[in-house]
Amino acid sequence: MLQRVLGTQYLTPLREGGSLPGLVEADNDGIYVVKFRGAGQGTAALVAEIVVGELGRRLGIRVPELVTIDIDPEMARRDPDQEIQELLRASAGENLGMDFLPGSVGYDGVGWEPPAEEAARIYWLDALTANVDRSWSNPNLIIWHRRLWAIDHGAALLFQHSWPAVAAWAERRYDLSQHVLADLVATLAPAVLAKLDAELAEAVTAETLTEITALVPDSFLLGMNSVPQDADPADLRRRYVDYLLTRCAGPRAWWPEEDA
Repeated sequence: MLQRVLGTQYLTPLREGGSLPGLVEADNDGIYVVKFRGAGQGTAALVAEIVVGELGRRLGIRVPELVTIDIDPEMARRDPDQEIQELLRASAGENLGMDFLPGSVGYDGVGWEPPAEEAARIYWLDALTANVDRSWSNPNLIIWHRRLWAIDHGAALLFQHSWPAVAAWAERRYDLSQHVLADLVATLAPAVLAKLDAELAEAVTAETLTEITALVPDSFLLGMNSVPQDADPADLRRRYVDYLLTRCAGPRAWWPEEDA
């Protein structure tokens, strides 16, 4: 279970993101980048953040700690910005927080690059989960203490918005050319890519995915526009496992080694 904390003070908006995340202080004295359930992307983005972020952590990718954070709508009364007030009121209850890494900077590929195999792990995760939001226009990578951290996975798992046939989504291609780490991945020999692919695919098991989806609060799953209010959260969790296992177990045409 993710740690659950109570938001005590809204600090500042982070207007770089379209969903208007913000920095919030919590009752454990932590500061979190909060993705709000009342934002335009809804709770589907919060589900993707947990599933993809926690899977990345298990694949050896650095991801800031995730928590659920309760927002009291009364917090809105203390903010002078009407847009923020409306967002906080619409986000009463459980939201998603990501540990704020003070002093971190956005990755721009200038002057410093991560090891190529580390970059390839992130690319593999993005390809598996069909993350469309890791291009140079929005890298969603930060550097903290000269290490690369992956953030903002809310645009992944596109299947959850329309629930297409599992097999069709599993075969969906992934365009490496637009990925922020494409040049680094391209420097690796086919044999290295094949070995990494086998290692990561072996780690994506039904047990691991079941453990990860169990971290997603029922309120996030039932708050998605693509599911009925009376849906069974356990059934929804099994769907995520099925989609990801099928994509991972298939021919993996989305992985560059397959084109070699």
